[in-house]
Amino acid sequence: MNFIAKTFAGLEGVLAWELKAMGAANIEQARRAVSFNGDKRTLYKANLTLRTALRILVPIKSFKVKTPDDVYAGVKSIEWDKYMSLSQTFLIEQTVYSDVVSNSRFAVYKAKDAIADYFSERYGKRPNVSVANPNIFVNLYIAGENCTVSLDSSGEPLYKRGYRVAQTQAPMNEVLAAGLVLLSGWDAKSNFMDPMCGSGTIAIEAALFALNIAPGIFRKHFAFEDWKDFDAELLDELYNDDSEEREFKHKIYASDINRAVVEVARKNIAAASLTKYIELQSSDFMQLTPPQTPLCIITNPPYGERLKADIEKLYSDMGTTLKHNYRDTTCHIISSSQDGFNKIGLKPSSKVKLYNGEIECEFRSYRMFEGKMKENIKNVKNFHKF
Repeated sequence: MNFIAKTFAGLEGVLAWELKAMGAANIEQARRAVSFNGDKRTLYKANLTLRTALRILVPIKSFKVKTPDDVYAGVKSIEWDKYMSLSQTFLIEQTVYSDVVSNSRFAVYKAKDAIADYFSERYGKRPNVSVANPNIFVNLYIAGENCTVSLDSSGEPLYKRGYRVAQTQAPMNEVLAAGLVLLSGWDAKSNFMDPMCGSGTIAIEAALFALNIAPGIFRKHFAFEDWKDFDAELLDELYNDDSEEREFKHKIYASDINRAVVEVARKNIAAASLTKYIELQSSDFMQLTPPQTPLCIITNPPYGERLKADIEKLYSDMGTTLKHNYRDTTCHIISSSQDGFNKIGLKPSSKVKLYNGEIECEFRSYRMFEGKMKENIKNVKNFHKF
């Protein structure tokens, strides 16, 4: 079976690495997606364990389109009673990059009518569309003259882990946070720190990675559970398999200068049952006592509209603090502020272009080591694995 895992721009390599580690076959990277092969176990495990996937699609039909009517004909040619019943509701979600079918809403309208007419002609009844809580999620992807119809096995996007019970004004997406942890090369064999933790997402994703806990265990439902061929025993087996979980002998430190924000993080950390592993406090980064090194820092400091104080002073103070107080440390910062980066005063060892929502950012890495770089290269050997 062929599958497509969707992700954010910049995380394709990380997702491909995850799939390889999971045992998937024929892995190929594309723009914001990675295709791979496997069986039903692979599909369920991908939904349950992948940290950087947004959703897992199962393509069921591809065809050419030159007019919107071709969308109708192609979708109607699919044997829909193999995948859903009359009593089930469905929803069509679309991604359209085409001059041939420029109106994406009209394409969805044609696809919806095609499914409804397929059942009406065979059974005299039409299944209902549901926006709020559909049983079957249909994905329509049109690029130029190529149209692919897929079943979305995830339903709710996979970044909706289920542990976020409270949030700040601009919380980081869980998939992006997990991607930052993997991109950093941190191997969970040292302490970890997020000194501007917000709602706690980066710290939580770091803890889940350190313990190798599947991010999907908090989810109450996947869309494939409503499919005709759903194997409940297989999902239960995967869900209850903790054989790959591991011991974490170090500590994750999270802090924020805003006390109200720290309380939000505390609720989310508790909901994820990670209070034992994450030490949380309210403090200014510049006033913190550095944890025991070696140390990995990943943080998402304020920038753009989120920043009320002076950008240049904040980033300058961060750079000074890192330089003087954080030896034997790798620090990874995601930000859209070029002025801020310029004020850090440290030379980045790498830069990765990412998006935080719609905001174009860079993920920059800095290495603060005693002695020469050659003597410390073993501390950062994992960074370039992607």
